[in-house]
Amino acid sequence: MARTFGEESTTDEVLDGMDLTGKRVLVTGVSAGLGVETARALVAHGADVVGTARDVEKARRATSGIEPGSAGGSLALLALDLASLASVRTAAEALVADGRSFDLVIANAGVMACPQGTTADGFETQFGTNHLGHFLLVNRIAGLIAASGRLVNLSSAGHRFSDVDLEDPGFARGGYEPFIAYGRSKTANILFAVEFDRRHRARGVRATAVHPGGIRTELSRHLDEQAVQALIESIDEAQVAAGRPAFRYKSVPQGAATSVWAGIVADADAVGGQYCEDCHVAEIEEGEGIRGGVRSYALDPERAKALWALSEEMVGERF
Repeated sequence: MARTFGEESTTDEVLDGMDLTGKRVLVTGVSAGLGVETARALVAHGADVVGTARDVEKARRATSGIEPGSAGGSLALLALDLASLASVRTAAEALVADGRSFDLVIANAGVMACPQGTTADGFETQFGTNHLGHFLLVNRIAGLIAASGRLVNLSSAGHRFSDVDLEDPGFARGGYEPFIAYGRSKTANILFAVEFDRRHRARGVRATAVHPGGIRTELSRHLDEQAVQALIESIDEAQVAAGRPAFRYKSVPQGAATSVWAGIVADADAVGGQYCEDCHVAEIEEGEGIRGGVRSYALDPERAKALWALSEEMVGERF
């Protein structure tokens, strides 16, 4: 009988009894939080992990306690700044030159609700980092993802703040709001998974997007405590109105559980082209303010195709 997991499940519970010896995994953003825990759990179960970070020295310190389990496992670090297409291309070229395949790619790194700014290439920071950097990296190494392999894009319930704006992705017309920009980028993460899944499933490669839950990590470094409390209060108001429990934080191991569940444990056909939360495939939920479920616009296959075309134009490459 298949095991059932939920919002309180941890990475070790999800991977309990699994031997990942011989599996190779790429995880972006292993210098803090979910990335470190994801890498730790995978290595502990025998996987060989390549972890990327903008600051490799910081990542080395953050991952210094990661040790292989009885099944072996290893961690190697690779410099990657998702806010620089030049850095993305350099990292991708190194991986392609190495030539070894990946069974799983977890696009984990990201920024949230930061002040308005631009990446090295002039893109709005959140859209450029969270979406375009991963879009370029993953497509450049797509040939390294083994048949039956998977791509897991970390999205967020924050996708509910906004659909992508295909006409003005960088707020050139003004009106920048940190959480609207975050919402656009997290919707883009889902739409990217939808279209990547459509393009690669014929060879057995599936893609999905996941919401890890609310976790206290460095991701929220741009939010002051007052802003965080106001956000939680607005969430709770909507949750109560919908007859749902109030918001509560997850631990980091609970937050990383859905990533490894979707990437390794879940049935590929069940999660392919979908959005997952709390170790299950989410239902479409259109209500305002609530945290659960996925907005239909984030799974729209035509929006996904249109975003792909726009992303190719923005990064200057076709895939």
